[in-house]
Amino acid sequence: MAIANQKGGVGKTTTAINLGTALAACELKVLVVDLDPQGNASTGFGLSRGDRKRNIYRPLLADEPVRDSIIPSPVPGLDLIPSAVDLAGAEVELVDAEKREYRLREALRPIMADYDYILIDCPPALGFLTINAFVAADSVLVPLQAEFYALEGLSHLMRTIERVRRAFNPDLEIQGVVLTMYDRRNNLCDMVASDVREYLGDVVYETVIPRNVRISEAPSHGKPVILYDMRCTGSQAYIKLAGELLRRQKGTVGAPALV
Repeated sequence: MAIANQKGGVGKTTTAINLGTALAACELKVLVVDLDPQGNASTGFGLSRGDRKRNIYRPLLADEPVRDSIIPSPVPGLDLIPSAVDLAGAEVELVDAEKREYRLREALRPIMADYDYILIDCPPALGFLTINAFVAADSVLVPLQAEFYALEGLSHLMRTIERVRRAFNPDLEIQGVVLTMYDRRNNLCDMVASDVREYLGDVVYETVIPRNVRISEAPSHGKPVILYDMRCTGSQAYIKLAGELLRRQKGTVGAPALV
């Protein structure tokens, strides 16, 4: 599952980290791939930049075995492939690479059966790295900040997904859209949510991720918010999101019992 939005600062990496943690808490085997050169997902799991010698760059561009880049995270049942500073140049290097759109899919193929979920944290741009994520993925989860320009950016992203579907990956689908940084005291959030639900219908998750100070604090401690403060509203929202995702995919009723 690619977690993507071309706009930065919408809670994309936070969603990758905490949704992955919530799924792992359901006793599922999860891998998070940090495909963003900024490396925020790696930082969010407490991995310092000096500890990222094993990372996604070499499997992506040097054909090294991807298993060599997998490291355990602090979350039981959740593994991580970190980002690296070298990834910043990958957009340029991929231009001339053979089968450039398929590099990530081919790199991940040997380990796909090892995990229940592979979450790919995409960079905030629709370049070759994100295209690689879309070609490798079965579906795309879109974190969407409840703000004025939300629908405009979303329509652009959906057009890109449709182009990838036609050209490279006919099985790609939009798994869902999750509203993030939601402030119930702000009338604009309610208006945007209403517009998005009217436009996309059931594609939009019922669960919304609130603005929450504990979500903002957790990365500075190198922990998912669910480990940092499981009882806060942000943690509970991501637990509910994981439950809703599993119900959608499995057709079951009732969220997993995590608390």
